[in-house]
Amino acid sequence: MNRKATALDVAKKAGVSRSAVSLVLNGRGDGNVAKESQDRIRQAAEELNYSPNAIALSLRNQRSRVIGILSDEVVVSPFDGNIIGGADDVARSRGFVTVVMDTERDTARDASAIETLLDRQVDGLMYVTVGLKPIEVPHGMLRVPSVLANCYDEHPQPQLHHVIPDEVTGGREATEHLLELGHRDIALLAGSEDSSAAPLRVQGYRDAHAAARIPVQEDRIFMAGWDIDAGFRGAMKVLDGVSPADRPTAIMCANDRLAVGVALAAARLGLRVPEDLSIMGYDDETRIADTMVPSLTTMALPLREIGRAAMTTLLDAIEGTDGSGTSGSSVETMVPCRLVTRESTGPAPTR
Repeated sequence: MNRKATALDVAKKAGVSRSAVSLVLNGRGDGNVAKESQDRIRQAAEELNYSPNAIALSLRNQRSRVIGILSDEVVVSPFDGNIIGGADDVARSRGFVTVVMDTERDTARDASAIETLLDRQVDGLMYVTVGLKPIEVPHGMLRVPSVLANCYDEHPQPQLHHVIPDEVTGGREATEHLLELGHRDIALLAGSEDSSAAPLRVQGYRDAHAAARIPVQEDRIFMAGWDIDAGFRGAMKVLDGVSPADRPTAIMCANDRLAVGVALAAARLGLRVPEDLSIMGYDDETRIADTMVPSLTTMALPLREIGRAAMTTLLDAIEGTDGSGTSGSSVETMVPCRLVTRESTGPAPTR
């Protein structure tokens, strides 16, 4: 049987001291070990399949090296689960493990779920939601370093750091893409009134028009909802029975499911995409945006990046020297969305 590699083996292979190996693999290399040496240590550890003894490490540091994650329904969501995936990537890379609880949108369970996680001696907590929204922060989250991902503290003076997508810039850049293609009549199916993200995307739409000095046609903005049938109905409202000169040349959607509905309406009416009508989505939802025919141009929500950034913020607070957690520091990190150009958008038709 092959002997399990030790920290001393890693040190010899990397040409460094054993203490340097301990600092780097325990997340305390920056400022203590040169970057080149850190890279050699990580490479040697990977080649030797070495990982620190988690139990011994916890005893030395008086930490459990466990992070509790509470979600409203992210665990059962095929979409926003990417936030937890990104958070777990960072946690594992720094020697932590994650424990996830899901309340299935029952906020009355938040406090007890947090207490359950705290009873497990977690070193920190993260609250994750499906869709951007304000939350009432459970009081227990203030007892350990904590962070919010894809949500924010509804309190007038936020007590926790939050990491959210930059929805205004996303809406603006999506609209700019269509404007750059020559579209001047762009309808917007903007989601639902009760969404926190929807008005931010509408603001981005307005900002892009203002920057281009193109007036916004207020009757082209519809709070349509989020589902495929809502996209179909919204598109039929602006396209059916309308002359080519009076119909929009592009429809921008607040999510990809709305865009599917718009594509179905265009097919029903015999309109070609993108020759007669360009369609812009939002989210870059897996197995929807890239598999549509034609494939969907969309604004990708940076879900995995949000998870990574939130976990990095949290672990930096846990491993920092001030012991203050994330409270009292800058309260917001905004992660940029990314334009994904595919086949559903093209130059505006002449008319």
